[in-house]
Amino acid sequence: MNQKTFVFVHGVWHGGWCWSRVADILRARGHRVTTPTQTGLGERCHLLSTDITIQTFVDDIVHHLNFEDLGNVTLVGHSFGGIPITGVADAVPERIAKLIYLDAIMLGTGETWLDLLPEDMARDRTDLAKKTGGGLSLPPAPADSFGVSRPEDIAFVEARLTPHPFRTFTTALNLNNPIGNGLPAAYIRCANPPYRPAGVALERAGRFGWPVEEIATGHDAMVSEPLALADLLERLA
Repeated sequence: MNQKTFVFVHGVWHGGWCWSRVADILRARGHRVTTPTQTGLGERCHLLSTDITIQTFVDDIVHHLNFEDLGNVTLVGHSFGGIPITGVADAVPERIAKLIYLDAIMLGTGETWLDLLPEDMARDRTDLAKKTGGGLSLPPAPADSFGVSRPEDIAFVEARLTPHPFRTFTTALNLNNPIGNGLPAAYIRCANPPYRPAGVALERAGRFGWPVEEIATGHDAMVSEPLALADLLERLA
């Protein structure tokens, strides 16, 4: 068996916990898997502050790779996690074997998450952050907005979502190289139902000539279809 090293990067409101089902499957198959949590979220929610920017998220993963001395990594970013993995690929390409964007957002240099959101969503989320947390954070959306439908999955997700540091949405990603930095990359679209904010990234992946795969489940595929996702990730890696 050809052992791989997977590093999974979560999206908005989530934490490393969301990967537990997929991680268990891949570890049982002999792969090395880590699931770092970004600053201010999940079990690190006590660190929430206005100092957290998108660069913080990039640094979180760069330091994780460096301190764990991980190499030849298949780096997987889900949803908002596509932004920091792009920054990580720019910073430490020598540690990465492949990038996989899972229904993920994809920014170029100088772009922010709000820049690429549909205008109505950007406005609504900015207003909500100001109203609920004075602009510090964005409160979690309901689990069904991530395409999660089974009652047990909704309970699993909603018990663990935490407010997301808002400055990561408004600070720009700064790159020295094009998106992906020339590394092998692939995109996975969660097609049932499709996730509207990922539309720009999907189009970009096609334009870059990256392989695009589909999985017939909602946005939180790691929760709703962990076995199918594990199989796909193993094949792509």
